[in-house]
Amino acid sequence: MPERRRTRSLPATLSALHTPANPRFWRSPVRGARFTAVLGIVLLAGLTLLFVTGLLSYAAYNPDLNPVNDKTPGKGLLGFYLFSWPTGPHWLYRLTQGLHVTVGIVLVPVLLAKLWSVIPRLFALPPVRSVGHALERLSLLLLIGGALFQFITGLLNIQLDYLFPGSFYTLHFYGAWVFLAGFVTHTVLKAPQAVRVLRNGIPRGEPDTLAAPDPLPATLSRRGALAMVGAGSLLLLITSAGRSFDGPLRRIALLTPRGGTDPGPGPNAFQVNKTAAAVRITPADTGERWRLTVRGPAGEFRFSRAELLAMEQHSAALPIACVEGWSTSDQQWRGVRLSDLAALAGFPDRPPGVFVESLQRGGSFRKAALRDNQVRDGRSLLALEVNGAPLSPDHGYPARIIVPAAPGVLNTKWVETLTFGEL
Repeated sequence: MPERRRTRSLPATLSALHTPANPRFWRSPVRGARFTAVLGIVLLAGLTLLFVTGLLSYAAYNPDLNPVNDKTPGKGLLGFYLFSWPTGPHWLYRLTQGLHVTVGIVLVPVLLAKLWSVIPRLFALPPVRSVGHALERLSLLLLIGGALFQFITGLLNIQLDYLFPGSFYTLHFYGAWVFLAGFVTHTVLKAPQAVRVLRNGIPRGEPDTLAAPDPLPATLSRRGALAMVGAGSLLLLITSAGRSFDGPLRRIALLTPRGGTDPGPGPNAFQVNKTAAAVRITPADTGERWRLTVRGPAGEFRFSRAELLAMEQHSAALPIACVEGWSTSDQQWRGVRLSDLAALAGFPDRPPGVFVESLQRGGSFRKAALRDNQVRDGRSLLALEVNGAPLSPDHGYPARIIVPAAPGVLNTKWVETLTFGEL
């Protein structure tokens, strides 16, 4: 009688091999549904905060005010405008963007641990078992791909390492919406299950599909693993959050370009993003021949720095807060109110917005638009001095814009022209 040959289906054959598709390939005793659920709930809160503060950062640029403020061509419905960005409280952007970047850094160990905890599921066969499972897998692809893209480009931007092609502003904007699609879908599908596991554990008789079927001897408990993730996040918090504060905290912010060493002594000794040398601003550009041009219905006017200093001077205590998450404490600025310059240009009663142009000849945001509410705020200045001394070249000498609650890139340095009117 001939011997019968036993055959196996392709998935069974693959799972029998020592490959990631075999559940026994994964042997860590730490993996489990409860471990993953804890990380998932932390990410649910943290990533929601990241998306909200990211939208607030987008709104802070007043993107629908003027094309120069928005670097996302063809944004369509994705670029819906939230509201006119306010000027108070004056530390608003410092808070929202500081949270956005700091929370993003702190979540890196949590994100990596979460990806590690579910990686066996990515190799499970068959890859799609039903329509619902296909939707879950697609959401996971968008979630993982979007999260990695957003975190990597965000961290590179913080470090001023622009290794990616194209504008960070555009890439991060569109990447956020791809990530959101996967995040919302995955949350709807998985959040109820995670909450049940945290409240009641795995129901009796049901397998823990994330736990290893043949685990190695435990060398670290799941609580210990969670503690390690928390310690990693705490270390990142300590070594990065200080870039938003002056003094000792900034000196221990070793992982960011605006942390570590102080910029030196003197009234102008606070953090700066672009230096005059970096954008090729020379003493000849800002010397005696420099003039500020102010345009409006009343005509075009040109003022020397001495003439601006002869005008009524006002003071304002305002920080500089950058999209990269760093900021300064309040600095004492002194100069001419933008509303007073608007009155000279022909708007004595209700100043409109202003279009600002810098001596800087290249790079992003050498031109910027400010909304009417920003011009009307009495703390919005064409600043000529800071902390009782003339501006340094790196801080925008001979004149710069300073506006409460505005992103740093809208506080234009080395101002050359102000055009008041509809934008």
